[in-house]
Amino acid sequence: MSAQTNLPTAENRRGAFRLLFFSLMAVGAGNTMLITTVLPLLVRELAFPAWTAGAIFSLSALAWVLFSPFWGQMSNRYGRRPIAAMGMMGFAASMLLFGLAGTAGLVGLITSWPIVFVMLLSGRSLFGIFGSGTNPAAQAYVADRTDAANRTEEIATLTAGFTLGTVLGPALAAVLIERIALLAPVFAIAALAAGMGLSIWFFLPENREPRIKKIVSREEKGLWRDPGLAPYLIYGIGLSLVSGILVQTFPFFMLDRLTETGYFPVQTDPDAKPTGTGELGIVMTLGAMATLMAQIALIPRLKLSARALMATGAIMIAVASGLILTAPSIAVFALVQILFGMGQGFSRPGFTSGASLAVGATLQGNVAGLVTAANGVGFVVSPLFGLWAYEHIHPYAPFIFAALVMAFMGGFAFWKATAIYRDPEGDAHTEVEEPTE
Repeated sequence: MSAQTNLPTAENRRGAFRLLFFSLMAVGAGNTMLITTVLPLLVRELAFPAWTAGAIFSLSALAWVLFSPFWGQMSNRYGRRPIAAMGMMGFAASMLLFGLAGTAGLVGLITSWPIVFVMLLSGRSLFGIFGSGTNPAAQAYVADRTDAANRTEEIATLTAGFTLGTVLGPALAAVLIERIALLAPVFAIAALAAGMGLSIWFFLPENREPRIKKIVSREEKGLWRDPGLAPYLIYGIGLSLVSGILVQTFPFFMLDRLTETGYFPVQTDPDAKPTGTGELGIVMTLGAMATLMAQIALIPRLKLSARALMATGAIMIAVASGLILTAPSIAVFALVQILFGMGQGFSRPGFTSGASLAVGATLQGNVAGLVTAANGVGFVVSPLFGLWAYEHIHPYAPFIFAALVMAFMGGFAFWKATAIYRDPEGDAHTEVEEPTE
């Protein structure tokens, strides 16, 4: 088979990309329903200290950061399909163990809360250790099979799968909790993730690795320090930090401010249903829908470069972070979430595709792992800059910090995110032969 300068067309890969899209949607739904709905209610039902919820989330995020680059490299060695399938099965096992541990605590099978806590922590950590393989493998799979002109659009569509899951997850969780039981969403996602893992293993086309033309490639060791790639990773870490701050702090700020101004009545009955949860849910959903619209509808039509997406998205998030400090009203908070959502929708595919375009074909797995780690690293430390600063420094502090960081990142992206990898023959991307699939 002769080498081709163009990668296999997206049409020939549409079914494979769709399978990865729905796999990431399952991951997004499971994570969001666990963090925003199931875990807080479970901690309350089990009468655990409040800090245990943060500990469960932070340890998983740390494992995600540490293991994502490893699985990205392994996808270079063993192929994208087995690593993506392993990641989904790891996610399924994580949710199953978490559900079993929670059930044991709720029914009184295990009465010692530290033991239940350790079991919950172990179950969630499986996701960070093994479940972190799906994202870098999926990203690298798409990068292997798209050219420079289409990569940003395809990666944005792939990312939209995760975003769609974050929209659907809480709603699905609410229905299952109301109709069945508190941990029903956890077991449902475990079954769905296992099914997606098996589907990837049996149906994702990858009969052999693409045969890559011999090139002079950058060293894998210390790739994160590469001057062409480093700006994208720095931007990704900044974006992750600000995203963690805003996601964790915004709900408290909105409810507190609207209560202070009298929009919500002060709740004196400790057993009464909290006020403002419906309004908060609507506002947060608007933000998620804005992200989805940016990734699915706007990016394919605007055809912006990775640098333009990064700079535009950063400015949108900076404006949203500043706007939140103005006169509090439902309309303002809704606009804040729409701007933040669109900024996320532009920024994340921008830096992801930019990082992919900054290296040659042989390092796509490595880069995908580093990008996945960058997406998680900010969430490990964001509680310090978010909720802790909100409570102990000033309620405005997290949002001023977020606005300054993203304003800087907008300028940083404009000046530094310019690298496109060039192979020794001057082509933007390495030639590959079309795999037999």
